[in-house]
Amino acid sequence: MTEVRKIALFGGTFDPVHLGHRLMAALAQQALGLDEVRFLPCRISPHKTGRVPASAEDRLEMLRRTTADLAWAVVDDWELRRDAASFSYATAEAMRVRFANARLLWILGGDQWDALEQWEQPQRLAACVEFIVLSRGSPPQPRPGFVMHALAGSHPASASAIRDAFAQGASHHSWLAPTVAEWIASRCLYRN
Repeated sequence: MTEVRKIALFGGTFDPVHLGHRLMAALAQQALGLDEVRFLPCRISPHKTGRVPASAEDRLEMLRRTTADLAWAVVDDWELRRDAASFSYATAEAMRVRFANARLLWILGGDQWDALEQWEQPQRLAACVEFIVLSRGSPPQPRPGFVMHALAGSHPASASAIRDAFAQGASHHSWLAPTVAEWIASRCLYRN
């Protein structure tokens, strides 16, 4: 009998993708024996307003650079090709069709797990995926109707702090893969 593939979906703005994102994916991959982690940069985040992210092309390239040495990582532009805001439930439903025979999981941090009730249609998301929740502090609390795998792990990385550093003239940052820092500097991303 063929074993069911385990695919984790990891959505976000990834503006920029940093070593904290990579660590979250690696911890999930190792803990659950994931066959694949699909990084899904969003086109328009419904949770973040007021700031225009780096271009889709730049964010895809930064993701490719960060994950180049990870055999289980896939950069997927599905959300970037859509015209609408990126709602997680819609992505999960599309991936459920696309990977009909796979076990789908969704990676998120403890802060987003706590805010999940404010997401658009969280029950529809829960109908498609199991959740992998990485918490920095106290363990995440279970929710009725949601399958959750709690993992401990943290990284101090902050995308806004990285953007601020590059806006101030930085050309590298300890929270970035060197190839990503090179890309940001070469493209003058996040400069005022």
